[in-house]
Amino acid sequence: MAARDHIRFDRADGGLQRLAARFGGHAYDLHRHETYAVGLTLWGAQSFHYRGGLQTSAAGQVMVIHPDEAHDGHAGVDEGFAYRMLYIDPGAVSTALGTSATPFVRDVVADDGALAGLLREAFADFPRPLEPIATDAIVARVAELLSARSDSAVRPGRQPPAQRGVERARDFLVAEAPRTVASEELERVSGLDRFALSRHFRTVYGTSPHRFQVGRRLARAQAMIAKGTPLSEVAAATGFADQSHLTRHFAARFGLTPGRWAALTKPN
Repeated sequence: MAARDHIRFDRADGGLQRLAARFGGHAYDLHRHETYAVGLTLWGAQSFHYRGGLQTSAAGQVMVIHPDEAHDGHAGVDEGFAYRMLYIDPGAVSTALGTSATPFVRDVVADDGALAGLLREAFADFPRPLEPIATDAIVARVAELLSARSDSAVRPGRQPPAQRGVERARDFLVAEAPRTVASEELERVSGLDRFALSRHFRTVYGTSPHRFQVGRRLARAQAMIAKGTPLSEVAAATGFADQSHLTRHFAARFGLTPGRWAALTKPN
């Protein structure tokens, strides 16, 4: 079954990244990421542990996995499964809704025709890059659909000063991703003390400042590995102490090792 496994993905842009994959058996170990993961199962069925239970998404069903929530993945039927996934920056979602809050959708797997249709639209020309305004439209529509299904609908609102501070901190973390950033630096950039920043950052982006920054490093590592760059060079270029340090963080973020990612993303 391993020969059937593959992953194709594009570059994150405008708060959105697309991934198409198929697996015949085991797919991912337990991991978490700092984005929403909104997906559509194309055929077969995929099962995953999430928030204390086993979930299964059959063909035509959609999934909504929240930032910083641990999950894994494997085939739920003998034939395996194929799916498409949008990874969406929670900051882009909150911005689209005009509020600092992000929606929480309790039903991780659902029959949601509107969301399934949007996912099909988002992948219509994949892997051809989306035009910027198409990306904006997809993010805005996903935000709207997530809000409509959340426990308490997120209503548009004015951005409070704390959100402006965490946005400055986020921009700084992106710019300084390959190096260690001190708490004092983020306090100066954001105008918030480190504990308030951590609290507000999680509210807006669904994860901690540190995990967010590591995610930026790993996104770059992901792309470099797919291009065939040796792992030792990837580790050095993305701010990790060595290859084993990279491997530990990569597996925790993506649920598979850098070596397996290289094999899955290798052109047929």
